[in-house]
Amino acid sequence: MIIKEITPYVLTSKLDEPFYFSQWQYDTRKICLVKITLEDGTYGWGEGYGPADVIKAGIEFFRPFIIGKNAIENECIWQEMYLRSLDFGRSGVFQAAVSAIDVALWDLKGKILNQPVSVLLGGVKNPEIHPYATGLYFERVENLEKKLVDEALSYKNEGFKAIKMKVGLGIEQDTHYVKAVREAIGDDIKLMIDANHAYSYKEALELALNVEKYNISWFEEPVSPEDYDGYRKLRLRTSIPIAGGECEYLKHGFKRLFDNDCVDIAQPDICATGGLTEVKRIASLAQTYSKDVVPHTWGTWIAISAAVHLVANLDKNPGRMYSDKPVMELDRTENPLRDEVVKHSLIIKNGVLTVPKNPGLGVDIDEDALKKYSCDANTKLFVK
Repeated sequence: MIIKEITPYVLTSKLDEPFYFSQWQYDTRKICLVKITLEDGTYGWGEGYGPADVIKAGIEFFRPFIIGKNAIENECIWQEMYLRSLDFGRSGVFQAAVSAIDVALWDLKGKILNQPVSVLLGGVKNPEIHPYATGLYFERVENLEKKLVDEALSYKNEGFKAIKMKVGLGIEQDTHYVKAVREAIGDDIKLMIDANHAYSYKEALELALNVEKYNISWFEEPVSPEDYDGYRKLRLRTSIPIAGGECEYLKHGFKRLFDNDCVDIAQPDICATGGLTEVKRIASLAQTYSKDVVPHTWGTWIAISAAVHLVANLDKNPGRMYSDKPVMELDRTENPLRDEVVKHSLIIKNGVLTVPKNPGLGVDIDEDALKKYSCDANTKLFVK
């Protein structure tokens, strides 16, 4: 059970169809994966969310402190990483490196003990999860409304019972597109909106009041993640539940959100905010504030599988505002790194995701695809 090697990989893929949201355009998907191998050859996979090259550097920083340790003592390893980065990395990309390593250690722990991660987290309380489809990004097409409506209907036809769409183009345009999507999918499908912190408090309030009548299940990241007062005031002025937290790190960041009454729904990213070890703590903290937890997930099937195992273990929160069923995010945008590189054991049918029973996270890597998309950030040469 002794850790022999820690190997980060930066993967890059050019997209066939660029898309954008309120802040940036994506024409490339880029991620950092990490493989942790034991002396007996057993290995686990993890993933970090954020700038891939910087996360790789963070993993390389932690590597010498972790080699030689017992992989099953993952909380001790987590604590050492936390203390090693405390002086200069209490939030941000260093925590994404911690997260990637932590997720890989949980995958390893499951394989060592021949148990799924959900069981090791405490047990499967939710064997079936109802993911919502994340999509409806903007594209530079002649008829954006038709593109958004057609995409939303495709998710409905696949069986999804909830859809999240982007806003942030401007209040008038956002209102128009929300109305069009709601009318297309009908009232039986939950609809959420995500501004990716595009707006000021005043603008976010105007949009919220405009779209309340379209039965919006939550308004995600309406204002800057630093604007705690804007979050708090918006919650008081709209009937739409407010969601956020993908830009927060560790339980300390979420305590700030909760103490300031910023959100109804907390959205920690397992691959950024401290891994499964820390998000388990964040979920317990959220419960003391009667807040719901719906993890933010925007990566490969490694990140998605980590979220599945966490949500499977979550208690039903008496303060839950979004749904009486366990839910999580499922990104539907183009991502060859997700769909070609990572093999998984998740089954999604009629909008319901069944929690896998395989040891660890239930994921593995296609080595040929890994080589295809792996490249050194400086030389652009393929890594062997």
